[in-house]
Amino acid sequence: MNKVYIILGVVLVALILTSSLLLVTYQSLNIYREMLTSIEKKISDISNETRILTLRISEYQAKLKDLEEKLSSISSVNKTYGIVMYENVTAPEKVYEKVKNSVVFVRCRTIVQTIFGRTYSTSEGSGFVYSEDGYIITNYHVVEGAVEVQVFFIDKSAYKADIIGTDPYGDIAVLKLKDLDRKLEPLILGDSSKLRVGQPVIAIGNPFGLTASLTTGVVSQLGRLLESPGGRYIPNVIQFDAAVNPGNSGGPLLDYSGKVIGITTAIATTTGEFAGIGFAIPSNLVKKAVESIISTGKYEHPWMGIGGVDVDMEIAQLMNLKNAYGFLITTIAKDSPADKAGLKAGTTRTTLSDGRVINIGGDVIIGIDDVTVFGLADLLAYLEEYKRPGDTVTLKIIRSGAELEVKLTLGSISA
Repeated sequence: MNKVYIILGVVLVALILTSSLLLVTYQSLNIYREMLTSIEKKISDISNETRILTLRISEYQAKLKDLEEKLSSISSVNKTYGIVMYENVTAPEKVYEKVKNSVVFVRCRTIVQTIFGRTYSTSEGSGFVYSEDGYIITNYHVVEGAVEVQVFFIDKSAYKADIIGTDPYGDIAVLKLKDLDRKLEPLILGDSSKLRVGQPVIAIGNPFGLTASLTTGVVSQLGRLLESPGGRYIPNVIQFDAAVNPGNSGGPLLDYSGKVIGITTAIATTTGEFAGIGFAIPSNLVKKAVESIISTGKYEHPWMGIGGVDVDMEIAQLMNLKNAYGFLITTIAKDSPADKAGLKAGTTRTTLSDGRVINIGGDVIIGIDDVTVFGLADLLAYLEEYKRPGDTVTLKIIRSGAELEVKLTLGSISA
């Protein structure tokens, strides 16, 4: 019996111990479960925070990319402005160093007829190197009537030159150096059609015999009309304000890259000295004329064979025109392209309020191909820039109040 009690006691103790152990284990499990739940919650919170952080990083990356693009744009603008500022400060001296050995002084000996007979005179001007084999470009009026030509470089070396050919209607002449014993550095002709008003320019020449002088200015206006030594008008002339004087004629007008965009040819003055307005023959006309002169000795301009005046308000009123623009034909050369095309000149002789006497009633040209003609400048500019002798153009004219179209095949005119 005692053994039974002992066994029961042992079992009871074991049960008590087991229960305690189970209780402790259960409590531990609860604690671990709570800890696990807490950890899971923290992991969930961290995951959410990570997701939020990832979104923010993406946003910041997008903002950073946008900022980089803006900084790149600002950098490009600053770089552009930096170049412009750099050029405005240093370009003239750099251009001068680049081209000074290619600008020449031209001195001519001419024959002058006086009351005492024939005598010799000297004329001077400027020019520049066109090619390595000795071709020099200058103005026609610099070498007009010359029987002897000398060309001087900045190092004072001198060469005799032949006049290869001239274009009095464009005021252009081409010389060829004799006995050439030096390496020449030709200047590059730029595209004058790309010039803009306000663009900085550099003029280099020999005013009053002061060799290799540089002045700077800007393009004041484009598309001017200037009468040439040959009596014909030069279109698309460049007006600029860089100081030039007698002796600059024939010298290059340069852009800030050192390219020739025109040949200095004249000044507007009432005293004979510079008054703030200079003119240059556009490089696009120079290119065509020089190439032709070198190959043929001359340059043929497109020619219609008409004379006339720009229509103003007074002429428009006298002819009952709706608009005061166009070119009124007052004369037509016999057997000219205009004559063959059937154009009509004015026949009613009229004295205008400014004293001019003209023939009104003729055809008024208001367009050529698809270009509006406000006056002679527009007509000549289109012909010289885009057409050659032999090309056919369509003229829009007003005749007796009606608009007509007339086909005309261009002829040629040269000195």
